[in-house]
Amino acid sequence: MTESTQTRRVREILAAVKPLAAEYYQLTGKPLGVTGEVAEYVAAELLSLELAPPRTKGYDAIRHTPHGPVRVQIKGRAYGEKANPSQRLGTIKRDADCDTVLLVLLDNLTLEPREMWEAPYSAVEDRLAVPGSKSRERGALGVSEFQKLADRIWPASDTGF
Repeated sequence: MTESTQTRRVREILAAVKPLAAEYYQLTGKPLGVTGEVAEYVAAELLSLELAPPRTKGYDAIRHTPHGPVRVQIKGRAYGEKANPSQRLGTIKRDADCDTVLLVLLDNLTLEPREMWEAPYSAVEDRLAVPGSKSRERGALGVSEFQKLADRIWPASDTGF
């Protein structure tokens, strides 16, 4: 399978899975478990990232820059109008070979991208090291807590929720 054929097939699979995952969420109130994969693929497509091979330790994608490669840990979250403000990101890998953390917020009804936020990995690690939170000890930050450390990088215009 050529890269373009493989990319096209992945798009077809995601196009089929996203409505099923959205319907499952609407019926059960629980995610189907594909949010992370959708977020990684969406980020790679929209931001021209190169996805790392599966199970690469510490990062999910690479951004090629004039200054060299930037290793990106991607976190996806289905989020929407009625989202619980205390929603958390998945566990952020600690002591990872990573340069930045990217949060992809997907619409919880469609799994289409809403916003992307990026923070330096060092700032995320510093925040996780602040004592007083069992969630931070486990490597989890709330969405709003992460956004305070991050810059919104997509979309470029101010759309908000």
